[in-house]
Amino acid sequence: MNMTEAAPISAVMRTLADPTRRAVFERIAMSDEITVADLTRGSGVTQGAISQHLKSLKQAGLVAERPEGRNVFYRAQPEGLAPLVDWMSHYGVFWRERFDDLRILLKEIDQ
Repeated sequence: MNMTEAAPISAVMRTLADPTRRAVFERIAMSDEITVADLTRGSGVTQGAISQHLKSLKQAGLVAERPEGRNVFYRAQPEGLAPLVDWMSHYGVFWRERFDDLRILLKEIDQ
């Protein structure tokens, strides 16, 4: 992995590391579109805090916004998760091989 690939994965991981921000992202991902007011309602977090989380999510490429009148609608950008998915799939191969080795070892022990 070179440095240009490392920056996006770091941004995505850093952004999603915050549990409140991750919860905001999950609510957006479960909606087609959602406003700041709807995200704030029932969250136990101030509208200002939600706006800050949205700014971070937008900068990381995880959400997009669409202004309409006095409202701004947010929607998830699935392609923003691509660096994380790529990184995980790289390690998925590693773990699958290890689990296969473990499975073989356990069968040998069992016999």
